[in-house]
Amino acid sequence: MIQSQELADVIRMHRKAAKLSRDKLAEMSGVGKTVIYDIENGKETIQLNTLRKVLSVLNIKIELTSPLMDNLRKIENEKG
Repeated sequence: MIQSQELADVIRMHRKAAKLSRDKLAEMSGVGKTVIYDIENGKETIQLNTLRKVLSVLNIKIELTSPLMDNLRKIENEKG
């Protein structure tokens, strides 16, 4: 399971690799600049929708895994 500080480090690394300031990432993500600071400092109460905006700009994908995911995919395939 990913910890908040690990996620913070990944986001910071990607932001710097993209040569983006915190302010620029905030602007591109449509979030406040303090949100980027909070995320990069491991704050644990960031809203999921806000985090998704930031991850999208940085082209970071989060995948859900569980023993039941194969069952979910099977059900979705049967529906569609």
